[in-house]
Amino acid sequence: MQTDQLQQRLETLRREIRYHNYRYHIHNDPVISDYEYDLLLQELLKIEAEHPEWVTPDSPSQRAGAAPADRFEKVQHPVPILSLSNAFNAEGVRAWFQRIARLDPRVRETDFVVEPKLDGLTVVLHYRDGVFVQGATRGNGEVGEEVSINLRTIRSLPLRIPLRPNGVKAPSYLVVRGEVFIYIAEFERLNRRLEQAGLRTYQTPRNTAAGALRQLDPSLTARRPLTLLTYDIVAGEDGLPSSQYDRLAYLRELGFPVLDATYCKTIEEAIDAAEDWARRRTDLRYEADGTVIKINDLALASDLGVVGKDPRGAIAYKFPAQEVTTKLMDIGVNVGRTGVLTPYAILEPVEIGGVIVRQATLHNFDYIAEKDIRVGDRVLVKRAGDVIPYVIGPVQAARTGEEQPYVPPENCPSCGEAAEHLEGEVAWYCVNAACPAQLVRNLEHFVSRGAMDIVGLGIRIVEQLVRAGLVRDVADLYALQKEDLLQLEGFAEKKADNLLASIQYSKERSLARLIIALGIRGVGEVAAADLAEHYQDLDILARASAEEIQSIEGFGPNIAQSIVDWFARPANQQVLEKLRRAGVWPSREKRQTTEAVRSTLEGLSFVVTGTIPGFTREEVKGFIEAHGGKVTGSVSGKTNFVVAGAEPGSKYTKAQALGVPIIDEHELRRLAGEI
Repeated sequence: MQTDQLQQRLETLRREIRYHNYRYHIHNDPVISDYEYDLLLQELLKIEAEHPEWVTPDSPSQRAGAAPADRFEKVQHPVPILSLSNAFNAEGVRAWFQRIARLDPRVRETDFVVEPKLDGLTVVLHYRDGVFVQGATRGNGEVGEEVSINLRTIRSLPLRIPLRPNGVKAPSYLVVRGEVFIYIAEFERLNRRLEQAGLRTYQTPRNTAAGALRQLDPSLTARRPLTLLTYDIVAGEDGLPSSQYDRLAYLRELGFPVLDATYCKTIEEAIDAAEDWARRRTDLRYEADGTVIKINDLALASDLGVVGKDPRGAIAYKFPAQEVTTKLMDIGVNVGRTGVLTPYAILEPVEIGGVIVRQATLHNFDYIAEKDIRVGDRVLVKRAGDVIPYVIGPVQAARTGEEQPYVPPENCPSCGEAAEHLEGEVAWYCVNAACPAQLVRNLEHFVSRGAMDIVGLGIRIVEQLVRAGLVRDVADLYALQKEDLLQLEGFAEKKADNLLASIQYSKERSLARLIIALGIRGVGEVAAADLAEHYQDLDILARASAEEIQSIEGFGPNIAQSIVDWFARPANQQVLEKLRRAGVWPSREKRQTTEAVRSTLEGLSFVVTGTIPGFTREEVKGFIEAHGGKVTGSVSGKTNFVVAGAEPGSKYTKAQALGVPIIDEHELRRLAGEI
């Protein structure tokens, strides 16, 4: 392709990718599949890699890729970024209205805009000729910190405006105010992932967003699910809309993600709208601590001036408090499926936002120690939306000296087995496979499709079996008799026969599948396959030392130790012996492939991400291994290819950053010599 044609293609790709980002991240209404989007982005990255001199600051490739900064530079805002005065009830809002009406009679005839007051981090975004050139935090209102590189990682932030085809013309100079935050659902998903990995969880979406945006390394920012909503134009060229409501519409036309707002003709309508927002606060997707009532006429708002650091033309109408204090009566401990021990607060009942709260999360044992939370303390508790109430910390000034420091349990509160805490991890674990608190979830995992795949044995039947005392560990499934099942509600002859046949058939599962089914912490599909490659059967694996397991590529000290500890537990040894007696004791399979077939992918390392057409995840792994290749679980500089399908995950992004070739199913078959 000629140089001119290649540059034209590059600009076309940038334009198309910006538009698809706009549809996906701002309107949540994509018009192409993730796979098609990835192909466009991959083509753009390839052209830019070949011609780095063509890379521009507004290219979609520049979302995250800069080196860590040593410190943040200071940015002088074009105008002061002001805070707001507060009102806590309707009378407070009316008093504000009367004060400003006395200063300027035009206020009595003006209209208003009501917006939710996001609980995030204020940012100021600068655009020149439609291109994002600088972003800063609010700081002290006069001077903020430059966080441009980190802001570029936020997908909802436009790097160039306008984003919409045939949208309004972008002004040559524009400064926009917005809020960076994390949606409540994304925050909960993030914490679940961290908890499952045994890592420290975060306390609040707001603090997590603020901390992520102020990372010196932008790659760390990019790992957090930050998003953005805008709500004000700080500065710009002449000709901008003269009302707040129209400016919000104008920002939306330019392609910015814009905060929802309610237009109101009178102050009473504004109060009603604000109180309606308060009633709906638990339905909001983000944390908000109130609403902002603004005079719609921006010229009038400006003429009213400022008192202290608060503009007279707007006021924050705060939601009723969702933070209260109460007494911490005790600390309990829950046991999760993977054995994670999680502390929770047992509280003196207290009303928060119309709900009586008796329990609240304490995150983890490190959190209790860091905050010095003691049994008997008066503690501050917060509840926001549908998020589980959590303890913020103790009110130390209220201490009497009778409060008792908390010591994490040395034994599992359910089964009494010793709890385990690995160095460098936050979580404490019970590693007893027969622990009653873990039993139902362990059974559900054992019979799942990726493990022993016992068809017809869903969570409802698992719960029935446990309640009836028929199953006390996973091995008991293989001792079930027809008469056992017929005593359960919903079971007749045929259903019982089918389930028993499915259980019997599961004995033919591979060694790797059985290792997955055992639920050893840290051992997933890839690790189980590697263990099945290195050890003939579970007897040999059970005798392996941590040092020996660590010698296998991809196994660190924590996972190796968790494997050794699992096999060392007497209760787990009993389960294994019962499985052996039941005939559930597979040995390593020998590959039945010819050298000619094996040679095609010999020595190549692959990572698989997304849904691959024509393959299940196990089938694509088997295909690669049958042709001599190796499948690993994470992307590194040693990875030869990443096989990507629809909806790829973070492995795809990491491959791009490391320059690892990304191929699809067709290219994989071609490499294997099948097409």
